[in-house]
Amino acid sequence: MEQIILSFITSIAPAVVFNTSKRNLIWAGFSGVVGWVIYIFLFEKTGDTILSVFAGALGIGIYSETMARVLKTPATVYTLPGIFPIVPGVPAYYTIEYIVKRNFINAAGTGLETIGSACAIAFGVMLASAVFRLYNRIKIKSAYDKY
Repeated sequence: MEQIILSFITSIAPAVVFNTSKRNLIWAGFSGVVGWVIYIFLFEKTGDTILSVFAGALGIGIYSETMARVLKTPATVYTLPGIFPIVPGVPAYYTIEYIVKRNFINAAGTGLETIGSACAIAFGVMLASAVFRLYNRIKIKSAYDKY
């Protein structure tokens, strides 16, 4: 329960910094909760960080695109704050620490995990956005085909 509350707060904080309207703050906080719950669930089942981050980012992307349509706002209002809880900040810190200590073997391992997680976030959000855009194109095309 603590992690859910902290992921909510971790998502609301950047939303406040980005000047998100008050009516969207709570929904931006829930985007972080969605991503974190998916991440934790998959990480406990598989132990794979990159897969878990990808699934969390995909969940955030789907949530953001859905809420953007429901609340008539841009999806980035929910996407950007939502990814903050799953951003690989600790592995990035350890990578730099290992480099400073000249422990290059561990630096390479944590560095690859950090880069892989960052790419997984980008790909998950991008995939969700692409699917929603494809769906909208098909919906619009079928509406034009009726006439």
